[in-house]
This record gives sequence, structure tokens and C-alpha cells, in this order.
Amino acid sequence: MEKMSRVTTALSSNTISGRTMFCHLDAPANAISVCRDATQVVVAGRNIFKIYGLEEEQFVEKLNLRVGRKPSLNFSCADVMWHQMEENLLATAATNGAVVTWNLGKPSRNKQDQLFTEHKRTVNKVCFHPTEVYMLLSGSQDGFMKCFDLRKKESVSTFSGQSESVRDVQFSMKDYFTFAASFENGNVQLWDIRRPDRYERMFTAHTGPVFCCDWHPDDRGWLATGGRDKMVKVWDMTTNRAKEIYCVQTIASVARVKWRPERKFHLATCSMMVDHNIYVWDIRRPFIPFATFEEHKDVTTGIVWRHQHDPHFLLSGSKDSTLYQHMFKDATRPVDKANPEGLCFGLLGDLAFAAKESLISSDANRKPYPGGDRRYPIFFFKKPDPTEQFAHVSSALSVFETDLDSNRMDWFVKTAQLYLLSGKPFAELCDHNAKVAQELKRPQVSTTWTMLRIMFSDPANLTAPGPNHNLSKLGTLPLMNSFSMKEMGSGMGTESRLERSKGDSRQDNIHLEPGNSHISNNNEENEETEGSDGQAEYMFGDAELDDDDLYSVEHDNQTEEQEYALPQEAFQLRHEIMDNPSAPEHLQQDKADSPHVSGNEAEVTCLTPIESFSLISISQPLYSPHLPASFFCPIVREMLSYYAEQGDVQMAVSVLIVLGDRIRKEIDDLTQEHWYMSYIDLLQRFELWNVSNEVIKLSTCSAITCLNQTSTTLHINCSNCKRPMSNKGWICDRCHQCASVCAVCHHVVKGLFVWCQGCSHGGHLEHMMNWLKSSAHCPAGCGHLCEYT
Repeated sequence: MEKMSRVTTALSSNTISGRTMFCHLDAPANAISVCRDATQVVVAGRNIFKIYGLEEEQFVEKLNLRVGRKPSLNFSCADVMWHQMEENLLATAATNGAVVTWNLGKPSRNKQDQLFTEHKRTVNKVCFHPTEVYMLLSGSQDGFMKCFDLRKKESVSTFSGQSESVRDVQFSMKDYFTFAASFENGNVQLWDIRRPDRYERMFTAHTGPVFCCDWHPDDRGWLATGGRDKMVKVWDMTTNRAKEIYCVQTIASVARVKWRPERKFHLATCSMMVDHNIYVWDIRRPFIPFATFEEHKDVTTGIVWRHQHDPHFLLSGSKDSTLYQHMFKDATRPVDKANPEGLCFGLLGDLAFAAKESLISSDANRKPYPGGDRRYPIFFFKKPDPTEQFAHVSSALSVFETDLDSNRMDWFVKTAQLYLLSGKPFAELCDHNAKVAQELKRPQVSTTWTMLRIMFSDPANLTAPGPNHNLSKLGTLPLMNSFSMKEMGSGMGTESRLERSKGDSRQDNIHLEPGNSHISNNNEENEETEGSDGQAEYMFGDAELDDDDLYSVEHDNQTEEQEYALPQEAFQLRHEIMDNPSAPEHLQQDKADSPHVSGNEAEVTCLTPIESFSLISISQPLYSPHLPASFFCPIVREMLSYYAEQGDVQMAVSVLIVLGDRIRKEIDDLTQEHWYMSYIDLLQRFELWNVSNEVIKLSTCSAITCLNQTSTTLHINCSNCKRPMSNKGWICDRCHQCASVCAVCHHVVKGLFVWCQGCSHGGHLEHMMNWLKSSAHCPAGCGHLCEYT
């Protein structure tokens, strides 16, 4: 290895200067790194490996490290790092699993120094020790981390993370022996380089892969991590357990995170996809970026601060084949574009309103809440902190509290607890829920449940109507086209009168054929015969008006009816059939005066020679008075949407569950999922865990039913070596012993497994129960007095 000249100068008296500038690259960049004196930057990618000089006005290409007639895959770089102690030493992580070091002090064109090919898959990250010249760490897709001594030809230590992939490795800036590693499964591990057999600490940092991590340059205990869950988290590692102290929510997966020099609370991030911008966050204000760099046109792949003591220059490479130097003074400040007004309702109806201080304080008569009137707003003013870098936004927060009894949510809680959603017949569920709503003084909801029972219940299950109810009479009349409602209202006498009415109806029907009808509205809907499939013109549902109400108009006009004399025949003698026949003159005049015929309501009028009773005639056959359930589905769908839009998702979800398949197909899955999630969120806010769980179990949306499993994690340790088990099988990866062996029969337990919490031995449930009948000691022979609950 060629001798390397050590660079020990820090930021010299000559302050770094420059401007926002960029240069075009030959190919997309995967990673960039800068030398310690901040004068050169190396850019590495699948098809590029170059060093550029950082001058006052531009980038200048200094060296192309891809040399040779046939460049090998060793030049295809996933990551690159420039040593901060040796100005001529570089390391790259190759996509073919090779770790390559480069010595820029070599006189030859090929600067490759050492080649390590111990990894079996792509190397994602390389990292030099911050103070040790010859120590290099790598993390690979094969799940292993390796520590290399550059004076040797092979790695000196191998660390197994027991995971599919290592995404990042970083040496601690303050602790000599410690490094952090982030993994594909969401875990972060802390290792001591002196103990390659086991990690010092492990914790779950993100839900999904952790793509990056970075130690704070000044605070030795802070570790920042970024993951696919679009969050950046800052962990305090000085406590016994890793403690999350800050969390920043971004809009895309976080690919890189770098602490800003000389600014304790600032860090920069870039995204792995979708978002092309670079953000600088103040972790104390996690909801809006402190600064934004928007120059790149494609995903940013690498970011690095130009000097470890200069916070004003940031370098970045991108898939758009550009290399940028960003000056912090040119960054966009999102807070300048933020809306200073905000409005939000609280869970119990309180209203919070934030606006410019000048608008709020203009009303001098308002009193603050302590000792004041509840109707007036409460003011919260934050004292300015001169040490903060935030822009001073002069806005004040007002909170308007509602009357405690006017907007209480007790009805929501009681309804959720008392509603029945399953376990009984449909009609009983509707009746019960209607009664609950009625008792809570919600008449509209109660009526809705009653109507749902009427619409969707089987007619046989409905309560039989009273003896004077029209429905009972209608049910006894099969397929009749004209009948006397007066006769029905008076009970219709004996069976002979009913037969007489049937006979007259059939006789009159002969004259109602489309070709012979003289009394018609010329409407195609009315050209129905007795054998047609049309629906009845009139349907009297359950719990309709009484007979007296139905015929109140009729009784007032009885005098007119008595003056009218029925003709001897229902129709006059036939005459020539015209294209547009009109009704006889005496019937046209009578039609206007008759209380039974108004407008288009009665489309055919039939007169029968049965004494002087008023008649209602129906031009279509009478079927069952109950329409099929599918007829009401559009109405119910609109009703559910109405309740949901009004904010009552409780009613929408409850009806969805109770009706089940009757209505589920009428509403798209996304809408149902949105209603379910909203209702479950409300239930959990009110700590109604049992009701929430019941709703999840009764739902049919796959995205909802899986909620009960997503928050359940089972951590399993090997009963032999006590180490955490992976989810790959029954064999422990470390001691290669079967983890779940029955202590009685010594076979693998694949069903119900019971174990003692004291000694961790156990086995088949049946075997352990039989063993404990004769002995209280552990069957494994450890001498423990096992107890099972």
C-alpha cells in the first residue's frame, strides 16, 4: 500500500466561499462524498466514478477513476466514502458484493488499492472509522457486516444482524468502539467492534425498512434514523432503552439523513422516490421544513454538507445526472408561504382558531378565560426565544369552549355500547336499535331503523296487521282489477259478497283490453292486462293511514255521489275505434268532479253495477304488497351517504353491518373502508375498545379485518441459547437447536405449546397436564417447581 500523506488541517482561516452552482454528469449518481478540506467531491454510480474540484464559480473535473478497456463491476458503485483522516483514501461499495479501496496517491492511472470480495450480495454501505485510519466497515444485502483492517487482505470481524439486509452502518462520532446498523426489518442495532458475536442493543425504529442513520456530531447520544414509513426519528441512546425524543413526518420514504454542522437541531433529508426536493428540518418544529432546496428534477440520491464545521453549503447528487452545490441563503423557506390562519374543532365541540395577532387583539373587550366568561376565547401567546432560528410569525391561538351540556357526546358512547349488531334475527336487531335511539331522544335514527325493518324483513316475519287494516283485506283478494273499497272498509259482509265482487271484477275485465278500452290516459304503462308482470298501482305498507283517514275526502262528497245515477251498462255501445280515443262526455265531466279521480293518479276508471258504492280501480294485478329488497337498495345507499356526510358514521357503519349482504354490494369498498376507519377511530378515542374490536370482527373489508393482527407482535426467544428467534422456521439460527421441543416426549411441538414462565421449559399441552398430575417438578430436569395458570 502506497504511503498516504495525512491531512490534519481543519477549516482554515480562509472561509469557504462560493455560490449555488451545478454541473452535468455523464450518468446518474448513486452517492457522493467530500474530502476533509472541502475542496473536492467524489461522485459514484453504476456508470460514473469521478472526482470534481470545488472552485469559486464552478465544478471542475479532476480525475476519472473508471479506467481500463473493459471496466468491471467493481466500478459499479452503490456507495462511496472519502476518508476524513487520509486525503488520498477512498472506499466504494460495489453492486457485485465487492468492497474496493482506492489510493489517489498512486502514480498509475488505475488507483485501485485493495479488493475484498467476502460479501455474497450487493454492498449497500461503507464507512470509515472517524479517527482510526485503517478501519473500514461495510454492510451488505446478505445481512452481514464486516470490519476490515486495510493492512490485511481479509476482514478481521464479521457481524450477523439476523436480518435479510443491512441498509446503513455508521461509526459513532464520540464512542470509539460503537457503530450503529439499520436493517430491512425495521430494527436498529448497536454493536461493539470488539464483540462480533452479539449486538449490544437492538430496538425497532420504524414500521418497515430503515434506510439510513446518522450520529449527531456534537451530542454523543443522539441517533437519527429514516425509513420507508416516511418518518425521521431522533433517538436518545444514553438511556437504558432507546428513547424516541423527536419525530419528523415527511411526505415520502427517507433515503438519506445528515445532521447539519454547527446547528444542534437541524438535519437534512432526501427521499427515495416521488419527492425530488431536499429538506432541512428543525426537529423542534417537525410539521414544516425549515428550508427546502428544489433544484433537482429527479430523485436525490446523495447529500453531504461540504465541511464538517460549515453549515452554509450542501452538496447533492441526483438521478437527473446533475451535481449541485446549494447555498443555504438561496433555499426556499416554506414558513414564509404558510397560512397564518387555522381553524379546528375539538372532539367535544370546542373550536380553536389561530390568526394574526393584529386581528385577534383588535377586540380589547374580550376577556381571557381565567376568571372570565366561557363564551370568550382563551389567548395563548408564546414568548419569543432569541436563540431559535424560526421565523417570527405573529399569530395568536383562541379557543372557544362550548357549553358542557350542549354538545356532549354521551349519546355516541351509549349508542355504541347498547347497539346490537349481530346475534339475533334481523327484525329484532332493528327493533332493538330503534328502541335505543328513541330512548336517547334521536327520533330520526329510530325511525330509520324501523323503516329498514319494514323494507328488508321477510313478510312472514312482520307483525300481522289488525282486523280493520286494509292490508289484511288486500291479501285475500287474488289478482283483481277493480273492487269496491267501501265494501272492504265495512268488512265486506259474507263470503258470498266477496265472491260476487270477484265475479264482477272478472266480468268487467273483459272490457279493459288495450284495443277496446274507451277510458284511458293513452299511457303505455296502463296497457297492462291481468297476465302482465307490472307492479300494482297502489301499495299500502305496514302501519299506513287508517281507513277513516284514507277516505276522509270521500265522505265529504257523498252528496255528489248520490246525485249521480249509474248507467245500466258499464260502457256504451261500441263505435269505431279511433287512434286517440277519448272518454265519453258524461264520464269526462264526472272525472273532474269525482273525489277519487284527480290528475294522473287514476289512470283507468271502471264502473261496476254494484249498488251505489264509490270505486277505486287498479289497472294492474295486485301481487304481494312487499317489494323485493333490491328495490330499496338505492334509497338506503343515499340514506347511508347522508348520515356519513352529516358526520354520523356510527349510523352508517351500524346499518352496513346489520344489513350485511343486502346492501354491501351497493357501496364501493373504498367508501366502506373510509366509514369503518372513521368509526373505529372515534371508538378508540373514547376508549371503547370492546366495541371497536367487535366492529373490526364484523366488518367484511379486508383492510379492516386485518387491523386486529397488525398491532400484535410475538417475540420468540430460543429456549436453548435464549437468543431472539427469526421467523424463518423451527430451528434457531445461532445454536441450530429446535426451539419448541416438548420436555416430555422430546418431539417438535407444532400445535398448542405451553411453557413455564419461570424456567421456560414446556411442551404439548396434553403431555404437560398429564405430567403435572404426578409431579410438580419440571419434566426437563431443571428442578424448577413449575406452575401454570
